[in-house]
Amino acid sequence: MIERGISQDRMNLLWSLVAVVAFVFALRLVNLQILRHAHYSDIAERNRTQVLPQAAPRGRIYTRDSAAVATNKPSFSLIYFPGERRSAEGMDAMARGLSRYLKIPFDELYANLNKAVKKGAPMRLAENLSSKAMFTLSELKTMYSGIDIIVEARRYYPFGNYLSHLTGYISKMDAKEWAVYGKDKNYAMDARVGKAGLEKMYEKDLKGKDGGIYLEVDSRGRLSKILESRKWETGADIYLTIDSKVQSAAQEGLKKSNTGKGAVVALDPRSGALLALASMPDYDPNRFVSYSDEKTYDDLKELPEFNVAVQGAYPPASTFKILTSIAALESGRVDPADTFFCPGYYDAGSRIFKCWEKKGHGKVNLIQGLAKSCDVYYYNAGIKTGALNIEKYARLFRLGEPTGIPLPDEKGGNIFGPSKRAAKKSYWFIGDTLNLSIGQGEMLATPIQMAQVAAALANGGTFWRPYYVDHIVNSEGAIISRGKQEKLSQVRLKENTAK
Repeated sequence: MIERGISQDRMNLLWSLVAVVAFVFALRLVNLQILRHAHYSDIAERNRTQVLPQAAPRGRIYTRDSAAVATNKPSFSLIYFPGERRSAEGMDAMARGLSRYLKIPFDELYANLNKAVKKGAPMRLAENLSSKAMFTLSELKTMYSGIDIIVEARRYYPFGNYLSHLTGYISKMDAKEWAVYGKDKNYAMDARVGKAGLEKMYEKDLKGKDGGIYLEVDSRGRLSKILESRKWETGADIYLTIDSKVQSAAQEGLKKSNTGKGAVVALDPRSGALLALASMPDYDPNRFVSYSDEKTYDDLKELPEFNVAVQGAYPPASTFKILTSIAALESGRVDPADTFFCPGYYDAGSRIFKCWEKKGHGKVNLIQGLAKSCDVYYYNAGIKTGALNIEKYARLFRLGEPTGIPLPDEKGGNIFGPSKRAAKKSYWFIGDTLNLSIGQGEMLATPIQMAQVAAALANGGTFWRPYYVDHIVNSEGAIISRGKQEKLSQVRLKENTAK
């Protein structure tokens, strides 16, 4: 028998392979135990624990004179913590008893209770319940083991429709919002977020840090015990520049108008601070967060979310005559003392343009024409001034572009003038000049744009970006942000024109 030995080269190769494998295992061990220890420790901890979140109170919203327009109320959720397995008769009796108290169908409750037992995980049987319902539910804790009540915060708007288009509202997030907020651990999939107004624009500031009940689970994900309850942290409070009395006057004025529709905007001409913003029709944001045991059928599809003040673009009409007056005086083509006779109409040759006053205003100068809003005076002044000059001052007074107020979907309106027609290679007619002179035709502006025009006239020609947040205060009472005035542009008029 001949013995065959293993060559030294093959032994060296074998030991080299062993060394490589050992080195790879060592690297993997270093990666797991040292480099990514925190990551895997976090995963292990999450596998060991579950969190039943408790929604934190959102920051409150106040007017500048400290009227609370958005605050919070307590709401209650009924939770079932599965313990020892109950008999089918026991589960049936619990479901029937809870169904009578909660007015939830028996089949739905029975299925949820069994699901909780099967998964060994707590289950919310009812949420967003009122204080009235809580007193009733407290009796259930003595009747059925495993039942508990947790307190959460519910958004509440004390004055209902008041300032609704500015404050906005909150509701459960959708898939698009989850893509935005989902990376933040403070947001659960069913969290409520700002959907409109400053609730949306300042979501991150208003959102508090949720609390929760921390539960220990076994390797199969079944509930072992309750570890602790962590208290929430409230969101930051926002103080607005809105004056509650001015806002109330604006809303009352709109309600008493002929149509009950429209918008009122009041700006402080010294800074651009918003003093009032009313838009009709309005809505009650409490419709989105009413208690589940008090909720009635409500068709939210008919919610009038359209904010007329910043989204409604309309012909500025007679308010535009101020700009026609400025263009006429600045161009030097019309003297304030010049008069035009108003018989109630203007004959443009191919068409008759009427004045709103059918019997006419007679002989009127600039001050009289402006005071009486005489269309015929401005037809004549517009022809003498020229459409290009009128368009020039409409642009200088920032029509045709958004004011920049931090609210969603603000419209910029539309500039109407010969230069825009020329860019489109279209003709400009005398009738276009007449319409432009009185703010009609294709000229469109929003109420907030015309308020900005009025503010600039009042302060000597300075355009400020409108803003509505005075300051923001965190949960510890420290001011973390202040609103500030921002100059956008300056219009310089002749002294006599300004007067």
